[in-house]
Amino acid sequence: MNPESGASAASRLPMLLEAVLNVGSELELHATLQHIVDTATELAGARYGALGVVDPERGNITELFTSGIDEETRERIGRLSDGRTGLIGHLLQEPRPLSFVGVPIRVHAEAFGSLCLTEKRGARGTTPRFTADDLALLRVFASQAGIAIGNARLYETARRRERWIEGAAACTTALLTGESAEDALMTVAGQARILADASAGVVLQPTAGGGMEIVAASTLDDPADLMGTVIEPGSPVLEQLLGGEPVFVEDSATDERMTTHVRARFGPSMMLPLRSGGKLIGTLALPRRRGGPPYTAVDRLLASQFASQAALALVLADSRQDRERLAVFEDRDRIARDLHDLVVQRLFATEMMLESTRRRAAGADVGLAGLLGAAVDELDSTIQEVRTTIFALQQPPADAPATFRGRVLRETAGAATLLGFQPSVHFTGAVDALVPEPVGRRLLAELRGALAAAHRRSRVTAVRVEVDAKAKLPDGRDGVRLTVTYDGTAEDGGGTTVSWQAPI
Repeated sequence: MNPESGASAASRLPMLLEAVLNVGSELELHATLQHIVDTATELAGARYGALGVVDPERGNITELFTSGIDEETRERIGRLSDGRTGLIGHLLQEPRPLSFVGVPIRVHAEAFGSLCLTEKRGARGTTPRFTADDLALLRVFASQAGIAIGNARLYETARRRERWIEGAAACTTALLTGESAEDALMTVAGQARILADASAGVVLQPTAGGGMEIVAASTLDDPADLMGTVIEPGSPVLEQLLGGEPVFVEDSATDERMTTHVRARFGPSMMLPLRSGGKLIGTLALPRRRGGPPYTAVDRLLASQFASQAALALVLADSRQDRERLAVFEDRDRIARDLHDLVVQRLFATEMMLESTRRRAAGADVGLAGLLGAAVDELDSTIQEVRTTIFALQQPPADAPATFRGRVLRETAGAATLLGFQPSVHFTGAVDALVPEPVGRRLLAELRGALAAAHRRSRVTAVRVEVDAKAKLPDGRDGVRLTVTYDGTAEDGGGTTVSWQAPI
């Protein structure tokens, strides 16, 4: 080192110390990296500077921070060189050589990136070069920059972990405050999408055919094309997910393991199993847009932890809803028992007294006997209505079957609670396809009344319900016929058959 260059280095030591102090003052990682490249460019007297961040898993540059260049040039440098653009293209197009210096930046023992400077500033008409002093100063600065970057990364990781924890807590709170199953899945998908900075958040659940189907989707675009998408059985991705293993994809559009039609829209993706107690509830998928930044190891870890907590929250929410539903059932059952044990029995006793009075008054006062007969009929009708209400109370308040066949089975299952036995049910023809909704409602009302009447009879031991959707009406038209047959004591008229029919 000549004396002149040594004096130059000595004169820049205060500047180096100030740069080292300043570069450690930032906590936000991106701001720290930009500050490093700006300070290094000024410290070395360079015209341009660039700091490339290397992905340790993939070995390629994932981020580029620049100093001294406009946005257009920065975009060109950021692309892979084709000989016409980027740094190589610039060197080929410039009529004069460029001076260049670069130093690696390491965080602990890990290669973080490279700091590159070009075009040493100097007097007009000269071609200054970077000196050994410049390189020495940059090495010192780069070592200190590595420490600053390490601190900033720790701070950023802590902040990200905090956001994921807060997001998971908010998700758990939302799931435990009364949301439906569908809303709960949407909450998980939406919260995870925001936290992962993903293009979409979707929840898949196993299908009866052995695949997995998207049942909830959160995206900034219309999620309609995502809903209902199925991963078919035999897919390598599906085998991993069903085995409880997470799947990480670099590019969904080109990965051969991805088989759905929507994969072309997405790039990096995480697919995380939602498991609780050894049971697979579903899968949380977080795809980013095509060309988006890949997920880091920290991203994967935090998202996996979120998925584990979300799965537990879903199970707890489902258990809470089951407890609430059971409480409703128990309350309805109690009301039904009270109606049956108190109200119906008292009405029935009153009806018997009125009937006895009517018989005694039949010969003495015809008008009074008629009034008493009307009162008896009214009480009989009231008892039937109350018993119909009792049957309705025995039914679950939610998840009612949508088909006519299912509703008939639901009514008979509810009647079994009070009858003490299960009525037999027989269907003829495609009742769900042939019986229209208005006719179905009427027949169900008649069925409830017949079942209530059967319960009024003494010692009924068997009830047979028949629905014939291929019946012929007396006028020759196609119709549906409901027939309810039940036995009973001789005092009640013995066995009884009631029938209703309607055209379809």
